[in-house]
Amino acid sequence: MYLLSVNNIAASFADRVLFSDVSFEVQGGEKIGFVGVNGSGKTTLFRVLKRELTPDAGDVIIPGGTRLGYMEQFACKDSDKTLYNEALTVFSDLEEMEFQLEELHDKIDFGDSSDETIARQTELRERFERGGGLTYKSRTSSALTGLGFTDGDFALPVSVLSGGQRSKLQFAKLLLSNADLLLLDEPTNHLDISSVEWLEEFLANYKGAYIVISHDRYFLDKVTGRTLELENGRFRSYKGNYSAYIAQREIEKMTEQRSFNETTREIHRLEEVVEQQRRWKHKKNKKTHTVDNTLKAIERLEETLAEPAKAPESMRFSFKSAQDSGNDVLSARNIALAFGEKELFHNVNVEIKKGERVFLIGDNGCGKTSLFKVLTGQYQADAGEFKLGANVSVGYFDQAQRGLSEEKTALDEVWDAYPKMTETAVRTALAAFLFKGDDIYKQISELSGGERARVALLKLMLSGANFLLLDEPTNHLDIMSCEALENALLGYDGTLFVISHDRYLINKLAHRLYRLTGNGAESYLGNYDYYLEKQQTTAEKPVSEKPKMSEQALDYKQRKERESERRKLNTKANRAETRVDELDREITEKTRELAELTDYQKAMELSEQIEALRQEQERAMEEWETASKALEDFDD
Repeated sequence: MYLLSVNNIAASFADRVLFSDVSFEVQGGEKIGFVGVNGSGKTTLFRVLKRELTPDAGDVIIPGGTRLGYMEQFACKDSDKTLYNEALTVFSDLEEMEFQLEELHDKIDFGDSSDETIARQTELRERFERGGGLTYKSRTSSALTGLGFTDGDFALPVSVLSGGQRSKLQFAKLLLSNADLLLLDEPTNHLDISSVEWLEEFLANYKGAYIVISHDRYFLDKVTGRTLELENGRFRSYKGNYSAYIAQREIEKMTEQRSFNETTREIHRLEEVVEQQRRWKHKKNKKTHTVDNTLKAIERLEETLAEPAKAPESMRFSFKSAQDSGNDVLSARNIALAFGEKELFHNVNVEIKKGERVFLIGDNGCGKTSLFKVLTGQYQADAGEFKLGANVSVGYFDQAQRGLSEEKTALDEVWDAYPKMTETAVRTALAAFLFKGDDIYKQISELSGGERARVALLKLMLSGANFLLLDEPTNHLDIMSCEALENALLGYDGTLFVISHDRYLINKLAHRLYRLTGNGAESYLGNYDYYLEKQQTTAEKPVSEKPKMSEQALDYKQRKERESERRKLNTKANRAETRVDELDREITEKTRELAELTDYQKAMELSEQIEALRQEQERAMEEWETASKALEDFDD
């Protein structure tokens, strides 16, 4: 059964046609990715689907039973509510029913046992249970926790949440809305990697359908099975995820180009035949009538000749350093930083050598941007020190682009930074970053996020720095711009230190990763997939033994007894830790099942099972803590 049918719709902006003749259907359960360069009309198409905009032509059919969900529908406007209560507003009808049930319960307790009251209570309870009233609070907690909120965050007022936290809250409400079809516009933009991975798992198990606009290629590969493309006003649909779409699109473009070339060659050949036949016309050639036939053949070929659509313009640039640095580029020792009483991190040690491409990952709020600000001199570390190597010149890309002057035009922003350049040179550089015509006179305040990022990247390119610190450089770029940036960074002759949640970018570029935590920076040699593999291996590896106390002080019998006791404790700790992890996975799975149940009896049974598993997990955790403490005391 289809959830949405789009028939020949068209939309324009000013005098520009964004798209026309767009037709497609969405069936129940379909997982669809939607790609195209910034400005191609993807968000406009979403607005048409949401009926915020009326198309210039065609129509959108949404069957009466289809529930549509989208992020803007649940904007967090009431800043007086707590995080948890704001999330619960998705279930306002259930909350109202719950309140009415409590009132009816009180009436009955005070002696009103009339048939009308009992019937009303029975009917309301059945509707409440059918609507998921028994599980909506646990589902809300699970969704918020899955997106990275802690129990302590639940009581925070919405007014104190960061932009990223508000995006997560909006997304939690969207996921809880139980819509049949979700329209997701760049849902990963403000999420850290762990939250994106949770979202991937959620969407992989989501029973409804969704269309997701995203430039996160790794994410699209994980969660989609069909891809829509909007390019140069043309709309197309492909089977498969992003990688499958790219392969099909490449074959399609090659086929279109080959067909165009062959048809063009045949037209030229026939034109030469016509010219030859006309030269022979003065002779008594009985076949001169074939000229008309050949001309008709040329006309038919020209009617079918379709020139392949030009690929959208992409940035054309490269990063080059003005001078070589020494081999030791950055050495940071025991860096610590706190804001007031809140410590972000301590004991951070980082070593970066010339030519390395190093990435910094970690959860939102762990201090990645703050560490970069320490390294660029914007913040003073509370402890530790860092040193830049010989001839190291730093270029910094700020994801918030605070270094751009809002009142300046794009032309003046670049030219003022590099006044020795000629106007022609500045215009040429801006054109390489897709600023042409009147675009160069736009004020920075008028630019989109992607346009601002391009200006910042252009200034960075012109700097000639040999050590680039990039904070989320792909955040506002479309896929083509991301690919252009990747290629530029691959060819860069300097050193890179990059904060990113773009796993596709990390896999393509990284020599090494640092994972920032409150207790330091863990180093991993390799890209993101290697990091995941290493994390899995570490999780499965037994707890490593601490250095043994001196054996020379013990006789043979004592050593054997001590080694035996230590092995028992180690085995006990490992077994308990493994069981804690197993129970955690079971609880997560059963909590997901509970969120989808509408049957009251089954929900109660599953809730009891989850509670029993949690109690067992607490016992296993206590056993692990006891054994681990005994091991520590054993080795002291």
